[in-house]
Amino acid sequence: MPNLIRPSRRAFLAGGTAFTAALAMPAISRASSRPVFTHGVQSGDVDTVSGMIWTRTDRPAKVMMEVSTTESFANARQLAPLFTGPSSDMTVKRLVEGLPSDQDIFYRFVAADLTETSLLSDPIVGQFRTAPMSRRDVRFAWSGDTVGQGWGIDEDGMLTYATMAKHRPDFFLHSGDTIYADGPLQDEVEKDGQIIWKNTVVTDEKRKVAETLDEYRGQWKYNMMDDHVRALNAVCPTFMQWDDHEVINNWSSTRSMMDDDRYTEKSIGVLQQRATRAFHEMTPLRITPAEPGRVYRKINYGPMLDVFFLDMRSYRGPNTENLQTELTDAARILGTEQVAWLKRELAQSQATWKVIASDMPIGLVVGGGQEAVANGDGGEAKGREMEIADLLRFIKSARIQNTVWFTADVHYTAAHYYNPEQAQFQDFEPFWEFVSGPLHAGTFGPADLDGTFGPELKYVKAPTEEQGQNLPPSAGLQFFGLVDIDGATQQMTVRLMDRGDTELFKVTLDPAGMSI
Repeated sequence: MPNLIRPSRRAFLAGGTAFTAALAMPAISRASSRPVFTHGVQSGDVDTVSGMIWTRTDRPAKVMMEVSTTESFANARQLAPLFTGPSSDMTVKRLVEGLPSDQDIFYRFVAADLTETSLLSDPIVGQFRTAPMSRRDVRFAWSGDTVGQGWGIDEDGMLTYATMAKHRPDFFLHSGDTIYADGPLQDEVEKDGQIIWKNTVVTDEKRKVAETLDEYRGQWKYNMMDDHVRALNAVCPTFMQWDDHEVINNWSSTRSMMDDDRYTEKSIGVLQQRATRAFHEMTPLRITPAEPGRVYRKINYGPMLDVFFLDMRSYRGPNTENLQTELTDAARILGTEQVAWLKRELAQSQATWKVIASDMPIGLVVGGGQEAVANGDGGEAKGREMEIADLLRFIKSARIQNTVWFTADVHYTAAHYYNPEQAQFQDFEPFWEFVSGPLHAGTFGPADLDGTFGPELKYVKAPTEEQGQNLPPSAGLQFFGLVDIDGATQQMTVRLMDRGDTELFKVTLDPAGMSI
């Protein structure tokens, strides 16, 4: 597991900035009362010239920040300080702009107590690498589902995060279910009268379902108590999506709470508002000024890669049998505005590969056909399948090449090849969908494939019938994926991995329409 990057005192003093000089002040006798960074650092949504950075303090504080292209922080650029306070649960984040492309960026925070400004925290440091302007090798990891089904932080911690960190990806794509706000933890988990799991860390907020804003915030803070999570965050930017468990299982704007006795708050709108605020406070997600709660977005990661993040939760119609034959708002999962945005951005993309980061799979039957895209009947496109069919038809007619879908959600790993020759709806070009997860949650599956879009199962790893369902992380069936794009050939190689770092499946995709 990589350590948090902590430059030496000599390195700090070599910086020569006013910021660094402040760190050289005489030692404070009241060291125990100095501000503390409570949950490490995070970075995210990094592109060729900018990136988000984040941290949290234990009290209201003035947070001084600087960035540098060297670990010694020589010739560092000092940023304007920001203030933490109760309104954002002591968190602070900012977009750092004007960065050089394809460059290791080191960022450093120091916090000053607001009531006694001579009290300074120890510095905390993170790093990320900006995207390239020209072709070079690019690697990213993806997975989803963290601390689900009662499996929290045990004595080993969330080992999948440590395994991913060994590969030093340029970024990590978290495909959703980043927290389980509706999944309380107990100190121990029993099966057949035997203790099979001990949660060595349990907080008050994790002992019940999240309802208040502070309880939703607590779900995020719990995950960042894990050493492996904080270590990955310190050296690798995370590109965040959300799905349902950031609010409550299987939520949509019409979900009824009346029969769930765990909740005293019965308004799904109120829960969504609080969950959304916590999600944006606790993650290094870019803020869209015109729509600050928006999760769908595009990140350009150089000439070979654009990543399009979907939101299949906020704009969907009610969960029904999903068999409508007219594409009304009730039959949508992305919504008209998001679909228009995606079509426009895909058509304008000049990147070799267009990665569509989807928080739910296309062809897997989830929740009896009511929860995701596939309805399970295997026939012509109906219900939410109609919106996806329209999108796939557009991609073909606009001659948009090299789209690849990455997802999680179903708590196992698989590779699907969508073949129009095998499909009921055939007006699309073939494409791949890769599934991976969970990161640290119960393992389930496999789910049935729906034949509407002709998915061919190329690989699957899931619990056997003998093993059963909801296996703990200690069973080893925790999964992530690695994607390598070769700077010379522009080929994309996708690997499905387990937390023991075993390569389970590998395929190399050639880019269409590109000179090598």
